[in-house]
Amino acid sequence: MPSLRHLLTAFLFIAFGKISYSQLGFSHEIGVIAGPVEFRADFGSRFDEATNLGNSGIGIGIVHYINFAYRADCNCYSTDTYFNDHFKLRNEISWNYTNLDHHGEWVRPIYTSANADKLRAHSGVAENFDIGTQIEYFPRSIRSFQAFSYLLAPYVSLGIHYTASSPQASTTYGDGDVFNGSNIYSYWYEEPRFLPPLPAGVPESERQYPIDTSPISDWSLVTSVGVRYKIGVLSDLLLDLRWQLYFNDWVDGFNHKLSYNKFNDWLIWLNFGYIYYLD
Repeated sequence: MPSLRHLLTAFLFIAFGKISYSQLGFSHEIGVIAGPVEFRADFGSRFDEATNLGNSGIGIGIVHYINFAYRADCNCYSTDTYFNDHFKLRNEISWNYTNLDHHGEWVRPIYTSANADKLRAHSGVAENFDIGTQIEYFPRSIRSFQAFSYLLAPYVSLGIHYTASSPQASTTYGDGDVFNGSNIYSYWYEEPRFLPPLPAGVPESERQYPIDTSPISDWSLVTSVGVRYKIGVLSDLLLDLRWQLYFNDWVDGFNHKLSYNKFNDWLIWLNFGYIYYLD
């Protein structure tokens, strides 16, 4: 779970943003989002839908918007510019949690080798706390949407998030120690022909172990497509489909070197939300 330090940082992030933009007169919106997460990690084979669909979790968050189309200081519309009428700034605090297992071809019951048993026994957890900002573009007029000229307002967004990850790993194979190389799939660590060549003079024992559950923090790229549905003068419903690419391959605590591990960890999040206009 997020630490007190993370929560304090998040609070200051949102508070500072609200104070700064309030001084400029822009209005604010706040909301909650939640929905299923499909986490694409190094578990299972790439493009294996049994793995992708099997490793699904949950995400929740709080969102805060800067609405440039309306001024809070005078309860009036802002200057009629294309930017003010088609863009919003979104600040977000969110958390997602996914249990990770190996699914698909190589863990089918027909495989009875020790390596197949090790795959079936290995599991993990991806737990991430995010703070970030996105810019949202609405092709249709934000003013017209607020005036009930239409009920649906589609948008696309792009932004950067700072992610604090707390991965977990476990195995039920052997003595149950996931950091014992004898308990994990041999090709991840013991077979040098599947790994990049070691520098001259580096002993094989210094090869990086494929599992590391140390907490890490790094940046991630976030983009989404969504739509708002107007249900009241001061409230909208939201449907948002997000793609998030992490700038690190250790978000899930697992980073083997087999040929199909070519990408950093990433996720897809379908979230539903409720937005309330503060000003």
